[in-house]
Amino acid sequence: MTRRPVDIGDPDRLYTVTGGRSRASDSFDLVTLVVSECRPAAGMQSEHVRILELCTHPAAVVEIAAELRLPITVVRILLGDLLDTGRITARHPRAAPSVASLPDSALLKEVLHGLRNL
Repeated sequence: MTRRPVDIGDPDRLYTVTGGRSRASDSFDLVTLVVSECRPAAGMQSEHVRILELCTHPAAVVEIAAELRLPITVVRILLGDLLDTGRITARHPRAAPSVASLPDSALLKEVLHGLRNL
């Protein structure tokens, strides 16, 4: 199976989708979870509608980009639009307070081994 690159969009289309903006919000990293706060409204941009539909359950930014087949930067711009209007909420993953609070690597290996045996 051959894989196609994610960034397959026509530059003119991407320019139109983002309204010519090229700066994405720093609010979204690849694993930020996005949740819709409302249903799509009439007259909304089709990409915004699709994002709201995809995010009825929490979805990571990288998943949204893959589903839309759009570059991450473009998706971040679209998500910024929706966040600014209150149509989505973003949940950022929590970082471990310290390396010492992370699970022991031996324990993680045992969990992985157990999952593989399922």
